Amino acid sequence: MIRLLQIEFIKLWNNRASRVLIISYFVLLTSIALISVIKFPFGANVRLAEVGIFNFPYIWHFNTFVTAFFKLFLAIVIVSMMANEYSNKTIKQNLIDGLSKKEFVLSKFLTVLTFALVSTVFVFVVSLILGLIFSDFDELSIIFSDLEFLLAFFVKLIGFFSFCLFLGILVKRSAFALGFLVLWQIFELVFRGLIRWKLFEADTTEIIMSFFPLQAMFNLIKEPVTRIEAVQTVASQVGEQINLNYHVHWYEVLIVLVWTAIFIYSSYALLKKRDL
Repeated sequence: MIRLLQIEFIKLWNNRASRVLIISYFVLLTSIALISVIKFPFGANVRLAEVGIFNFPYIWHFNTFVTAFFKLFLAIVIVSMMANEYSNKTIKQNLIDGLSKKEFVLSKFLTVLTFALVSTVFVFVVSLILGLIFSDFDELSIIFSDLEFLLAFFVKLIGFFSFCLFLGILVKRSAFALGFLVLWQIFELVFRGLIRWKLFEADTTEIIMSFFPLQAMFNLIKEPVTRIEAVQTVASQVGEQINLNYHVHWYEVLIVLVWTAIFIYSSYALLKKRDL
């Protein structure tokens, strides 16, 4: 397995565009720290960090939700990784050199796992540092609670990158694969609107949509803004109550893992069937 990973990362690092995107992605992950210096444009000069967004354990929720949007950078790397295999004919050369199609897909999946794991560890370290600097709480029991959001972040990245890997194998062109990804997102939004309009109530619609891949991935980490104490206070002052379930649920994790298995198996089945 280590040999397969070495092969993949040598390919990626020797590609200038991939190298720039990977570095940019991890730089962006650290840019979450810049939020600490942003000030409210109205009223008192209060920094966002002082509102409590970097308090333990809330920081695990907030940072994993925000940094998940940066995953598109690695998505480009993954679909380009597959496109380059076809355009440079390295996939054929690898198979001639004795690499089986199963090992080929496994090497790509190991790359996906590595990206997801390193990203999760990176977000953990950055969040821990920010929390230790800005959080009002320093008890270990509080610091290391709500780590379920890191697990959800890891699973979310694995699912999304596996989807991108499948699209890269299916379409063979990075631009088309990314275009298909955008079209699928639009399809899920349109489908949600149609069934909500014509067939079901809101709750039933959400249950149905939770089984679609991109929506299932999004559901792993709910939006954290309404969980901020300041937002809760404002809502109560205007007579509103925000009672949302922000927890990571096992069945949401399971749905994404099932989709991940489907994408990886489909990638192998497609490659096995295809004449290279």
